[in-house]
Amino acid sequence: MAGNAPAGDPTLDGEVDPWAGVVGQLEARSRLASAATAPVHAYLLLGSRGSGSFPAALGFAGLVLSGAEVDDVARRRTMTLAADGKHPDVVVVEAEGAALRVSEAEEIIRAGLRTPVEGRRKVIVVRGVEAIEEAAIGKLLKVVEEPPPSAVFVLLAEEVPPEIVTIASRCVTIEFGPVSASDLEVGLVSEGVDPERAAMAAGAAGGDAERARLLATDDALADRAELWRRIPSELDGHGHTVAEAVDRVRDGMDGAQGPLEARQKAELDQLEARVEQLGERGSGRADLVARHKREVRRLRSDELRFGLATLSRVYRDRLIEAESDGARDALSAIHAAAERLNRNPNEALLLQDLFLRLSPKPLD
Repeated sequence: MAGNAPAGDPTLDGEVDPWAGVVGQLEARSRLASAATAPVHAYLLLGSRGSGSFPAALGFAGLVLSGAEVDDVARRRTMTLAADGKHPDVVVVEAEGAALRVSEAEEIIRAGLRTPVEGRRKVIVVRGVEAIEEAAIGKLLKVVEEPPPSAVFVLLAEEVPPEIVTIASRCVTIEFGPVSASDLEVGLVSEGVDPERAAMAAGAAGGDAERARLLATDDALADRAELWRRIPSELDGHGHTVAEAVDRVRDGMDGAQGPLEARQKAELDQLEARVEQLGERGSGRADLVARHKREVRRLRSDELRFGLATLSRVYRDRLIEAESDGARDALSAIHAAAERLNRNPNEALLLQDLFLRLSPKPLD
């Protein structure tokens, strides 16, 4: 889902679009395109996952590395490899666990110190900088403050917590806002998605382009939305009813993993083919498996947010129809559940607690 190129963008030659994976974000893309002609040592791309900041970072890397290319074929090759994260002078670092650790900060430092393989520069893209262990902060700060002359650091974060304010202050910050549902819908349709399905996926994606693409392949999205909409009318104050509702929601979430699992299986199959041909050493199997686990966790969290948003609309509609203290209390409970999602709660317990709060008092 690529939006239109910023007016006057000097980077596009009709052959390779560095922003092919980015929806909207015209201002951010324009700033990155301008910065690529004379990059400074560090950038912070600030935006939620799915805002397009990661594909934009790779597109920017391609522009930086291809700037010195005089041959069109070489330039296209550089930009294409960078966009796929496969260029030897593009290094992508992401936490294997819940946070960037000291070992990963040291990997960033080593990547910065290495001599570029093909050109004069290398670009180190670091995802999830907002989640960094305290012991690793100083190491990352030092390399950003005193970078090797050949290194351009592109840090990605969803927010700037107090722990990384100093790191952020050493970078040029470029913000990526949530993608509008209309932009997501247009982008999906341009990729061949049925308009009705595109509209539903865009509306459920919460401004996340990656999730919109995934939902567009999900045949059961409408069924899951209806499942959440029915919950308020089904709850009767009894524990067994709550337990059944929790089971149905979690079964729906299990089904939602289908498209993701299919894609992950294809990636694993490709890896296995490379391992068979080239051997296990350096295959990246552990990194791929760790990424897949993170993707599953994120998908289930996204499904919960989608469900909570659907529930909220039900109770907001009730408030529009008539003032209701019960609807207001329900909205407060849903908001509290959404806040708890940021603390990685137990999925079943979160749902049980919420549905009990939404349940009327039993009559018997």
